[in-house]
Amino acid sequence: MASTRLPGKPLADILGLPMIVHVLRRAQEAGIGEAVVATDSEAVQAAVEKAGGRAVMTGSSHQSGSDRIFEALQALDPEHRIDTVVNVQGDLPTIAPGDIRASLGPLSDPAVDIATLAAVIHDPDELTNPNVVKVSGAMLAPGFMRGTTFTRADATGPGPHYHHIGLYAYRRAALERFVALPPSANEQRERLEQLRALDNGMRIDVAIVDSVPLGVDTPEDLAKATALLGG
Repeated sequence: MASTRLPGKPLADILGLPMIVHVLRRAQEAGIGEAVVATDSEAVQAAVEKAGGRAVMTGSSHQSGSDRIFEALQALDPEHRIDTVVNVQGDLPTIAPGDIRASLGPLSDPAVDIATLAAVIHDPDELTNPNVVKVSGAMLAPGFMRGTTFTRADATGPGPHYHHIGLYAYRRAALERFVALPPSANEQRERLEQLRALDNGMRIDVAIVDSVPLGVDTPEDLAKATALLGG
C-alpha cells in the first residue's frame, strides 16, 4: 500500500477488480490448496472479503513476505496440519496458475527445503540489470536446478542465464527455521533474503518456467497488466 511509484497498488483497479483480487484468483486457479491474502491493511482485507476471498490480518513491521506469511500461517493453522506454503507476491496479477503449481515440483525431493521459479533470460538488457535477480546452479534434470547463487550482478560467461522469479514454496519446518534466522552478510549486501537460507545450509531448488510474470510497480505496468488480462 505504501508503494511510492503506485500508491495503494494492491487496490489498483484492473478491469473492475482490485489487483490483489486478480492475484487471489490466479492462486485459486492453481488448485493446490486454499488461497489466503496476508495483509496489514484493513482496506485490502475488506476488498478481498468483498470479492468472496479470505484475508488474514498481520503485523505492519514485517521486513519480508516470509515473515508475514509465517504469522498468517500460525493464525490459520495452529494445529500444524498444513505442511507446505506457497508465497505469491501480491503484485503479480498475470502470473500463470500453472507456474504457481510448478513451484511445488522441487519439493518432491525430501532434501529440498525451499522451491522457487526462474525463466531463461532472452533480453540482453536483463543480463546487466541489477533489478533482475539471476540464479545459477547445477541442473538436476530438464526443467530443474539446484540453486547455488542468487545475485544482482551482471550475468557473465556462456548461457543460458536465468531470471529468478520471487515466488517461494516452503516446507513448513523450513519456513519456521528461516524466519528465526538473523539476516546474513550476503543477504544484506545483495538485498536478497534467499541468501540467508543458502548461507545457513538450506537447500533451494528451482523449477524452470517459460516466462517471467509482469510485476506491477508503476502506472505503465498497470496499463500493461490491464491489456494482458483484458485479452
